[in-house]
Amino acid sequence: MPDVRRHRGPHPEDARLFAPERWPALRAACDDFCWLLDRGYAAESALKLVGDRHALVARQRVAVARCACATAAAAARRARQVPPAALRDRPLWIDGYNALTTIEAALGGGVLLAARDGTLRDMASMHGSYRKVAETRPALEMLGETLAELGPAEYRWLLDRPVSNSGRLRQLMAVVAAARGWNWQVDLADSPDRVLIAAAGESPAVVVATADSAILDRCGAWFNLARETLGRRGPVAASDLRLVAL
Repeated sequence: MPDVRRHRGPHPEDARLFAPERWPALRAACDDFCWLLDRGYAAESALKLVGDRHALVARQRVAVARCACATAAAAARRARQVPPAALRDRPLWIDGYNALTTIEAALGGGVLLAARDGTLRDMASMHGSYRKVAETRPALEMLGETLAELGPAEYRWLLDRPVSNSGRLRQLMAVVAAARGWNWQVDLADSPDRVLIAAAGESPAVVVATADSAILDRCGAWFNLARETLGRRGPVAASDLRLVAL
């Protein structure tokens, strides 16, 4: 069945699965999952154990997995995170889909997760294909306005070449950048993760913008771009259903 979504919004069950009365159980599950990770349990088996104990459905288990991490991993990530002021005149390489879909989800009313490492993560999944939605251009403009304020020396966006419609998104990004006078470089890469992880080796000055845990555990300096963007100009408040802090 073709993807006909027009918004990066919530799943039909999200209002129930992530209602405020569910938060205590979700937070307890996240605590338990982190406890097991700290003691060397495999993530898959630990998540099943925790999910069964707290009677979580599949989508809630995904949320817990995206929020949780071992204490040492969280500390290591935070130690390499740079503040907004440190971006000025430094190259910034951006995990394009990672940043964009989070802002799209925020604008579309989707659930956002405040994770233990300080990042924001969404519940969207592309499954190898990206579809432009009503929130795409506004999200790009929000990100661009934030980047213009932060003043990096250059912006290099990386999009996954294997994801369908990446070429179309690159064209749209070029149009948005030209209209606003932003000097963006948008590249397609077979594996943006590998490029971003290796970025510090190419230049110690490079900062990576991502909330992808696989990249955060292996990259050099990184910046919390989606959270900074929403903090400056976003629609999400801590009391909003869409922001679930686990």
